[in-house]
Amino acid sequence: MSGVIGWDDFMAVDLRVGRVVSAEPFPQARRPAYILHVDFGPELGVRKSSAQITAHYTPQTLVGRLVVGVVNFPPKQIGPLMSECLVTGFHDADGHVRLCVPDGDVAPGTRLL
Repeated sequence: MSGVIGWDDFMAVDLRVGRVVSAEPFPQARRPAYILHVDFGPELGVRKSSAQITAHYTPQTLVGRLVVGVVNFPPKQIGPLMSECLVTGFHDADGHVRLCVPDGDVAPGTRLL
């Protein structure tokens, strides 16, 4: 079991709903990945991320899809890409990532509470 955190610790992580506006292969990544451009609404705009989700998704199936991302990490250099957010997901039984997504339509930029 993970360690216990306080409410303030949880609230420090800014998790928001975003809509994938484009996805493309990221051939320079060490492991198979896509470069995602995710729209987090008018307050945050479009942010880039590298996502190792090639086992279950294609660029075509990602565009228009809602995702949940951490938007308050500092930018991170991943090869030639400056990642600006972390798209969240869960490893399945085979170790491949399945995206964490809302189960209905939610406006981009909505914060998880």
